[in-house]
Amino acid sequence: MDRDVPAQRTPLSRDASTGRVPLAVAVVDERGLVSHWSSGARRLFGVTRQEAVGSPAGELLPVSGVLGQAEEDGTGFGPEAEGAPGGTFCYPTAGRARVDEPERGRIDVLWWAYPLVGPGSERLLVLAADAGRPAGGGKGDGRDTGTVAPAFALHTDFPGYQELAGRLPEILPSMSVGEATRIVAQVLELGYPVLEFIHRSRVPVTPDWGVPRRTSRQHAHGPRSGGDGAPAPSAVPRPELDLEYAAVRERLEFLNEVSGRIGTSLDLERTIREVTSAAVPRFTDFAGTHLRAAVLAGEGFPDGPPDVTTVWHRVWVEHNDEPGRWDDTVPVGESIAFPEHTPFFQCMVTGEPVLIPYVSEELSDRISGEFEKRDLRPLITHRSLLIVPLKARDVVLGFMVLMRRPGREPFDDMDRTTGAELAARAELAARAGLVLDNARMYTYQENVAETLQDSMLPQVAPRMAGCDIATRYLPGARLGRIGGDWFDSVKLPGSRTALVVGDVMGHGLNSAAMMGQLRTAVLTMATMEMPPAQLLRNLDDLAQRLGELYLATCLYAVYDPIRSEVQIANAGHIPPVLVRAEDGRAELLTLPTGAPIGVGGVAFETATVRVRPGDRLVLCTDGLVEVRGQDIGAGLAALCAFAAHPAASMDDACDTIIRALNPSGGRKDDVALLMARLNGIPDRDVAEWQLALDPREVARSRRLVRGKLLDWELPDAVEAAELMVSELVTNAVKHGRCHHIGLRLVRTGALLCEVSDDEPAPATLLDAASHDESGRGLLLVSSLARAWGTSTTAHGKTVWFEQALGGIPRPRSRAW
Repeated sequence: MDRDVPAQRTPLSRDASTGRVPLAVAVVDERGLVSHWSSGARRLFGVTRQEAVGSPAGELLPVSGVLGQAEEDGTGFGPEAEGAPGGTFCYPTAGRARVDEPERGRIDVLWWAYPLVGPGSERLLVLAADAGRPAGGGKGDGRDTGTVAPAFALHTDFPGYQELAGRLPEILPSMSVGEATRIVAQVLELGYPVLEFIHRSRVPVTPDWGVPRRTSRQHAHGPRSGGDGAPAPSAVPRPELDLEYAAVRERLEFLNEVSGRIGTSLDLERTIREVTSAAVPRFTDFAGTHLRAAVLAGEGFPDGPPDVTTVWHRVWVEHNDEPGRWDDTVPVGESIAFPEHTPFFQCMVTGEPVLIPYVSEELSDRISGEFEKRDLRPLITHRSLLIVPLKARDVVLGFMVLMRRPGREPFDDMDRTTGAELAARAELAARAGLVLDNARMYTYQENVAETLQDSMLPQVAPRMAGCDIATRYLPGARLGRIGGDWFDSVKLPGSRTALVVGDVMGHGLNSAAMMGQLRTAVLTMATMEMPPAQLLRNLDDLAQRLGELYLATCLYAVYDPIRSEVQIANAGHIPPVLVRAEDGRAELLTLPTGAPIGVGGVAFETATVRVRPGDRLVLCTDGLVEVRGQDIGAGLAALCAFAAHPAASMDDACDTIIRALNPSGGRKDDVALLMARLNGIPDRDVAEWQLALDPREVARSRRLVRGKLLDWELPDAVEAAELMVSELVTNAVKHGRCHHIGLRLVRTGALLCEVSDDEPAPATLLDAASHDESGRGLLLVSSLARAWGTSTTAHGKTVWFEQALGGIPRPRSRAW
């Protein structure tokens, strides 16, 4: 591009005439990328909106010098440029350049560049026009298009400012009312765009849709001959045809831009806002959209047409009146059933647009009178009203209410009779309806997945034997945010606790269902006391049998508070963090990683980590530490740093990590976090004995238990404990094979008793009849114990029971 020295701001003569200029309009963000691109820009530069948005502005617009200077100055488009003395973007700039257009070759372009400030990301507004078609620059008017230059004029320098300023929002690419208002205010403050001709006349640029004038039919077919063969006089111009054609093209281009904006998201309410906001102010002054409440609730596709009992939810309202003007009359979020004798009900029942060109006071009174405790007259009186249905699969899902204020051209017969206008309007409604249908199905599936996932996330007990546990789960912010992350804790024999964190690859309903199946399998295998490596090996085999799409990472750890050790196996998961209580140091545990679950054919290893009372073990999924575009090592380092922070409680410690690594709640992936404080069980709270395989040892076991419980000052627990220990030791003596039986008591929040022998067959609860002489031992244990169970070990089995401390439980009534 060749860029000339920009023209400076000059006064505008009072008697200058106003012309129309087809304008290209673009907005550049703070990164120097195009954020908005009008249809006029597409025609002038030959680049579509899809190609332009997100591209560097210097590659598309004739302002590369301005952009380059900004980079050299270091100001860019940031807010600091607002008050920088002599900064490149403190004042508007204009110029003339030559641009290579794909179809027309090299063309001369006039351009105006306005710096923008404010809360949004927009930092530069660029207006451009073909220098060969300036306002008033046609042949025969005495002006040389080669000597026209762009300039600026304050609004006080020419008449008709109010009318011209009012049309400026119409040329801006589709954006919200707030964005358009802010940008127009800055343009008027910096100087209105004008054209300066060599003979010093100034012409203010009039906003134009860029619609080419249509040649009348007589001109299109060449001059017609009169009856004597002489050329007929030139046909009389038909300006009304040009205006009609321009209006139709204007609406088509508007709807084409709207169609390109909507449908980019499956979030239902966001889609509604896009559709509603795009209509104001270019097409209407007020737009409000209602949807069936059942659609928003994700209750499935509505059956049958709506009626007076159908509840509609007002999803969004957009208007260009003063902010808050209609908040009380038509509040966003309101649910309402529409009366029968109203145009709204007519639209929803027939599925056809309803047009009322002018709402008289009489009609306004009649419509408003149908609503109880609601006065619509200030909103609808003297306005033009159009109600458009939003349909999908021939079912009305909602409708859009559009109104124009007095003084603006009302909706009229052209809106019904012009084929292109009707087709474009139908396209808007159809596109919106299809998007709403997709969004409805997405919302319904997401609700199902949320319900499924919530039902499968465990209610982890905050206190287990020898450890305290705190957890957090955060759904991701990405589309289809329901994922396959899970955590769990499992109570194991011997006061041990299994800790699990896993992550099924993918998101959505299928991932949540896979997570449920794998979690159930882990729970089942954990209670069978499988070593960590063997459990992951079996889980990997199961995943392969379930299907090739079952891929997950998993970390499985077993904490033994008596031995003060953690056994861990890893299947492709991020390593856990261990925070040492002694010095507060946090470290990533180095473990054999292993392949993800479902890969198959790989070995898993169990690592043993020695721990001390007060140490904390932190397990999480990668959604907490993984940030797109960054090395995961940085996230893991941050996890270690914040896990080491002192906290008043386990919950506070978890919240500290979440706030630090997920400060805005915008993580795209879901997050599972499990923290366990490993308190251990002191030696003084554990008693162990070896008993011989001799019936006389039954009486000895009762004496040992009584003596230890009295030492622990638990006299109320003695009687029940003696009875249950006696039954378990009797069974071990009867069924054991070798010479020794193990007996262990553990005092925590409850009393745990374990009896071990070398018989691998699990203990079975029998339903003994009244005449049976045996088989009642485990029935007695089941009646007295708070919980009991049996587990297979490497050398046989262990039968255990847990007894509540605080009194002697009474046996349940039963015939012995």
